[in-house]
Amino acid sequence: MTAASAASTAAAGCAAPDQSAPLPASLDLEKETVITGRVLAESGEVVPGAYVRLLDSTGEFTAEVVTSAAGQFRFFAAPGSWTLRALSRHGNGDTAVSAARGINEVTVSVAA
Repeated sequence: MTAASAASTAAAGCAAPDQSAPLPASLDLEKETVITGRVLAESGEVVPGAYVRLLDSTGEFTAEVVTSAAGQFRFFAAPGSWTLRALSRHGNGDTAVSAARGINEVTVSVAA
C-alpha cells in the first residue's frame, strides 16, 4: 500500500485493505484458503458498505470487513466450516461455507 492510499484509507475511517484489490501474486493457493465473494440485495444489486462477519463453526466472531464499492469481500481463513454474516442497509443474511484450500467464491444475499 502506498502512503497516499494509506492516507486515503485512514481518512475514510477504515484501516481494512481494499476488498477489490487483486490477490498478491506471491499467494500460494495450495497452502492458503481464501473466502471471497459479493453481497447482493434481493433485487440482485451489489451492496457496497456492508459489514461481512466471519464466524467459526461454533458461531464465534473471527473477523469483519466492509464490502467494496462493487460489494466485494475477502477473508484469509483456515479450511473448514464457516458462516458469513452480512449486515447492511438492505437487510441481513447468513451463508454457510465449507472452505477448502484455494479460492472459495461465495455470494451472501441480504433481505430486510
